[in-house]
Amino acid sequence: MATETFYYDNKIVRNFAIATAIWGIIGMIVGLIIALKLVFPDFLGFIPELSYGRLRPLHTNAVVFAFAGNGIFMGIYYSLQRLCKSRMWSDTLSKINFWGWQAIIVSAVMTLPFGITQSKEYAELEWPIAIAIAVIWVVFGANMMMTIYKRRVKHMYVAIWFYIATFVTVAVLHIVNNLVLPVDFLKSYSMFAGVQDALVQWWYGHNAVAFFLTTPFLGIMYYFIPKAANRPIFSYRLSIVHFWALIFIYIWAGPHHLLYTALPGWAQSLGVVFSVMLIAPSWGGMINGLFTLRGAWDRVRKDPVLKFLVVGVTAYGMATFEGPMMSLKSVNAITHYTDYVISHVHTAALAWNGGLTFAMLYFIIPRIYRTKIYSMKMANFHFWAATLGLIIYVIPIYWGGIVQSLMWKEFTAEGTLMYPNFMETVTHLIPMYIARAFGGGLYIVGVVVGSYNLFKTMKGGSLLSDEEAKAPPLLSKSSESKSGSSFHRLLESRPTQFTVLTTVAILIGGIVEYVPTALVKSNVPTIESVKPYTPLELEGRDIYIAEGCVGCHSQMIRPFRSETERYGEYSKAGEFVYDRPFLWGSKRTGPDLHRVGGKYPDSWHYMHFMDPTSTSPGSIMPAYPWFVDRTVNVDKMPAKIRTLQRLGVPYPEGYDAQAIEDYRIQAERIASGLRSSGFEVTWDSHMVAMIAYMQRLGIDIRGEPTEDIRRMMGYTQQDSDDQATYADVKE
Repeated sequence: MATETFYYDNKIVRNFAIATAIWGIIGMIVGLIIALKLVFPDFLGFIPELSYGRLRPLHTNAVVFAFAGNGIFMGIYYSLQRLCKSRMWSDTLSKINFWGWQAIIVSAVMTLPFGITQSKEYAELEWPIAIAIAVIWVVFGANMMMTIYKRRVKHMYVAIWFYIATFVTVAVLHIVNNLVLPVDFLKSYSMFAGVQDALVQWWYGHNAVAFFLTTPFLGIMYYFIPKAANRPIFSYRLSIVHFWALIFIYIWAGPHHLLYTALPGWAQSLGVVFSVMLIAPSWGGMINGLFTLRGAWDRVRKDPVLKFLVVGVTAYGMATFEGPMMSLKSVNAITHYTDYVISHVHTAALAWNGGLTFAMLYFIIPRIYRTKIYSMKMANFHFWAATLGLIIYVIPIYWGGIVQSLMWKEFTAEGTLMYPNFMETVTHLIPMYIARAFGGGLYIVGVVVGSYNLFKTMKGGSLLSDEEAKAPPLLSKSSESKSGSSFHRLLESRPTQFTVLTTVAILIGGIVEYVPTALVKSNVPTIESVKPYTPLELEGRDIYIAEGCVGCHSQMIRPFRSETERYGEYSKAGEFVYDRPFLWGSKRTGPDLHRVGGKYPDSWHYMHFMDPTSTSPGSIMPAYPWFVDRTVNVDKMPAKIRTLQRLGVPYPEGYDAQAIEDYRIQAERIASGLRSSGFEVTWDSHMVAMIAYMQRLGIDIRGEPTEDIRRMMGYTQQDSDDQATYADVKE
């Protein structure tokens, strides 16, 4: 049969490889900085853009989307061409994918440290950048699908199945979770609120882990393990079960992030059931990967590619055992909101995603540069530094997370909390945080050495930009023989039908589980005494979001005796109907804040923000001295009120025209009180807005609206009585 000559595009693979290494080092260094800030809160001084709350989302975005994201594109662009026996469909789209993705990463660097954020985990970037992500993702998907359509191999290999599922599902998740209404170019409010927003966010958040950090890497695993070991995949049938069971079950599991919260019980239960079921397909994939290496263990000891693959797949098995176990309510009651979750995600990120990414780099770079690894000693040092660094990192934090939870829950024989002061649980963890920083630092040293090794490997060879290959053309469908072919075997030769079935599989869970609560507002209970935020409180909430306070503080008191004793009455779904976005949090480095309103005087909050140790000895919270100096642009408040009104928040008609004046009245009262206590502050400072928001938290269910709320909800320009009342207050 005649063959066709074509050329693989290795230049795009090289570009993504370089970006992966560079962004990996940057993202991990930012992670080390925030780890050090947990031990030395004043590390790097009082620079807002370098504060813990601003840097934490930058770290997660850099590692997830810059490091792992570029690694995914590198692996797919390399393997897809070879699996399809075809060059990528469009070199132009490949370049747009590369440069567009780097521009998105740079835009994250230019916004997140400046407090421009949606405050949703793994979806912090504001709406213009979110749109850009969708566009670039479609560019990538179109290029990938068209390459599959012009392939020279009849059947799509298992890796391609996972690539298709990644493209389809991430697109659906990203679009739904980023449904917002803009206030201006850098500010928006979510179309979902409270319980609805929480459900949609963790439908996205959990499945961003599933379909951005898992399925593409499983496709990469299915390609690179057989290639590196020079052995066929262990079981074709197991790969079929693994794929379809995984993508169908995974999409249901998001609610396990919201156990014991105000989320409806039926949604929590569904999340638990499907999360536990996940262990079967997940371990099926791990077994398929590791069993492929049977007979190749001698090579594993010598080959850094196989070493990283083995550790990566093993860590995948560990993480996918932990996930279902942590979804059990009895276990979740201990681990949720603790540092245990931090170790869980870093085991997956550093070993599973990091291990497979470094395996790809060590596999691909020598081949496309037609040379050998510059130094095997450096490669082995990288492996052991990464592995030992990970162990030193996660074990103390696993231990610390359990200790943390037990200290929160411990009661004395008399029935009182053993550790009523939250700071006691924080200071107990400082040695674990030191070990965490050391282990993370060792991991980064390994990455730097490995990157240098790869750079020297590139310098020692020459890039084969266009790699020649030959393959016979794919026969037309009419000439295909259907006799003796299984249904799945036929499906593998039809990318359109395969993609449609994949889409159906991932949509079922979303429709059944999320539509009843997320889209049917009447299913969310309301509380009559709960009112919208006043303009000043709304601004304070936006500052709270910009500073990343949700990264350390939850606003969700669970129905445990230990929590109601410590914080107050447990949280109700109806209390969050005006929260856009929701701020329930996923980690407690500091105490829960949902009932903090009225607990302390304004002066206490002022001192706490200026010097946390003055009110909470032993606190590792950073100081926020810029709250006094920075002022609010109150001219934006009418636009915020109008935007929220369009989203259904019941501010009085025409209230946007009065919002600034109401803001000033409430702010002046707080500022006047602070000045009488000896603290010089202006009414339009960030400090005043933050204090107003703190004092509002959790007070609505007491039933008595504040003077500011009554004025806001009762004032109309047409009502002369209200106008007179308002004038008296203004005086």
